[in-house]
Amino acid sequence: MTDPEIATIYHNPRCSKSRAALALLQQKEMQVTTIDYLNTPIDRDILLTLLEQLQLTPRELLRRGESVYKDLNLADTSLTDEQLIEAMTENPILIERPIVSFRGRAAIGRPIDHIIDLLDS
Repeated sequence: MTDPEIATIYHNPRCSKSRAALALLQQKEMQVTTIDYLNTPIDRDILLTLLEQLQLTPRELLRRGESVYKDLNLADTSLTDEQLIEAMTENPILIERPIVSFRGRAAIGRPIDHIIDLLDS
């Protein structure tokens, strides 16, 4: 289990929003665990925890602009939450980013103000 006083960022170093979120955490001199989720995929249990912390459904966490979204026909509304979760664990590029988890809550850094609000609350 992660320490609630350590922020965890699910990070894609190639994403400018993700780099900005990491820089914000470093600027605030926070203890940070950085997880490059494309190289260290998020497992189902962690994804479920993040969804709960974010208060989002699996569909709301999907990146719809990714080619794999179209390839897997994830726009199909008959797909279950479990099928969407499986798609995200198998294809982590589908997960919206960056996600910062802190003190049992989480935020997506789009816009970065969401992370500032998370840290300040």
